Amino acid sequence: MGHWFSRNILEPGKLPLLLALTSFVVTFLVTRTVTRLIRAGKGPFGNVSSGGLHIHHVVPGVVLTVLGGFGAVASGRHGVGAAVLAVVFGVGAGLVLDEFALILHLDDVYWTDAGRKSVEAVVLTASLALLVLAGFSPLGVDDMTAEERQDRAGFVLTLVLNFLLVLITLVKGKLRMAVLGILVPLVAIVGAVRLARPGSWWSRHFYRRRHRARARSRVRTYRHDRRWTKVRRRVQDLIGGFQERVPGRGPSS
Repeated sequence: MGHWFSRNILEPGKLPLLLALTSFVVTFLVTRTVTRLIRAGKGPFGNVSSGGLHIHHVVPGVVLTVLGGFGAVASGRHGVGAAVLAVVFGVGAGLVLDEFALILHLDDVYWTDAGRKSVEAVVLTASLALLVLAGFSPLGVDDMTAEERQDRAGFVLTLVLNFLLVLITLVKGKLRMAVLGILVPLVAIVGAVRLARPGSWWSRHFYRRRHRARARSRVRTYRHDRRWTKVRRRVQDLIGGFQERVPGRGPSS
């Protein structure tokens, strides 16, 4: 185990990424636990206010993210300083993305359906970090041999092709697949080949006169959403603690 950790984590300089990911996930889970206790009126915790102004935890999160991010860029990937700054960055990112929905909507939607976007952002970010930690590189560069990387034409062609697949997946209305496709080209290929989601840019421009394709797209999207929406919401409820609003209590965050 020690040899594997040294060869795959320490030598490639991935320890800061591992520490940042760990602190990111732990911070998110701890923050969600605390906010759920505040909402339920349990424990010694309470909202932070200053002069009547409620201070959301995204505020210290932004400060820590900036400090950790700039510090990590300046310190490199090795040494105690890099490890400490990685933890600072991970904690800050966890606090920020826990309130991603607030930033997106510019409203306190923490415990509403719109607030579920925060959980999605955290899960997607953690998934991408895990893929990078596992050795995946953007746009399939890791799939190329050293000889292929020396061939500039082939290298650039691979980057452009994978980028186009990601772009097609995105304009077909499949945001999650597009983001994951940046690191796993196979996901982008599937997203680019399959029918676009109704209402997407691709659907509006290319299915305008293709009535059969538009109908198939609607049916397939309906079946997909019916199958997975409930599962996704249950996972979000489990991770984020979403439930019916407690009577007489507003959102706490």
